[in-house]
Amino acid sequence: MNVARRVVGRDHLAGVARAALGARHRLVGVSRLRGGSKKGVYRLTFEDDSTAIVYIWDDAENYWPTANAADAEDHADPFSHASGIELFQAAHRHLSALGIRTPRIRLADRSRSYYPADIAVIEDVPGENLETLLEQNPRSVETTLARLAEALDLMQRHTAPGFGKVALIDNGGVSHGRSCEQVVLDRALEDLAEASSRDMRIAGVRDHVDDVLRGLAGAVRPRSEYGLIHGELGPDHVLVDRHGQPVLIDIEGLMFFDVEWEHVFLRIRFGEHYQWLNRGGLDERRLAFYMLAMRLSLVAGPLRLLDGDFPDRDFMMGIVEYNLQQVLALLREGNR
Repeated sequence: MNVARRVVGRDHLAGVARAALGARHRLVGVSRLRGGSKKGVYRLTFEDDSTAIVYIWDDAENYWPTANAADAEDHADPFSHASGIELFQAAHRHLSALGIRTPRIRLADRSRSYYPADIAVIEDVPGENLETLLEQNPRSVETTLARLAEALDLMQRHTAPGFGKVALIDNGGVSHGRSCEQVVLDRALEDLAEASSRDMRIAGVRDHVDDVLRGLAGAVRPRSEYGLIHGELGPDHVLVDRHGQPVLIDIEGLMFFDVEWEHVFLRIRFGEHYQWLNRGGLDERRLAFYMLAMRLSLVAGPLRLLDGDFPDRDFMMGIVEYNLQQVLALLREGNR
């Protein structure tokens, strides 16, 4: 299903800017920032050269296929799409209460009074994100990495007896599924089926992957306490402020879950720099199971996104190919 993409300009966001920052800030420019697939992210530029960021949660800004929109909005599914102002505000409250830096909110509006969608205006943190800084000069951000490790440890020690999105838990809700490992297994098997239907290399080893997944899941022992995780914390989702402090963005996926799920993603995305974020006490069996499940997710998810009109197709296909090769490598390693 194709969705008409809206071209958002200064006239569309003038009222939003005025409501957030007052009439003394005259809006002179609006530019869409690249990379967002579930919401629109725009930079507002004002006459005095100050800036702000606008998030827009709208079907016209969401590149994911909308055939299963009801499932995507089911907050009781820990892996439903992490998008929406309710999730954003709940995540922001939790992180702020823990003293973890995330851009300050100037306006959050669900009334549609200023724009025909849910919107938030937030602080524009100047400078590059952590991914860019790591590429330029890793030694320059060692203090930032150490502070990020402290923030992650603080989050992961903030626990709950149930797992799921913080907006759901805050409202007394209960997630689908008996346990994190069962939810991950169900999702991994769905990802395996979908990837197999799209790529013959995965199809050729589907039964083997199925057996390995079930075996790894079966080795995981039950758990009754869950830490707070970001859920998708790559270095591109960490800004660095002028004091070297890490600033977490794209926080809508914040949830209570097995902290090993966070750490397999950190290992993948931070590579050699993960040494700064590594922590003791992780369950090696969960890590092994979740790593294979995460790789399958990073094959099936981008392929699903490419069913739509996401513009940066070569980038997404690169993610698919890399993680598909990693799945095959994990199988070969397990056969030794």
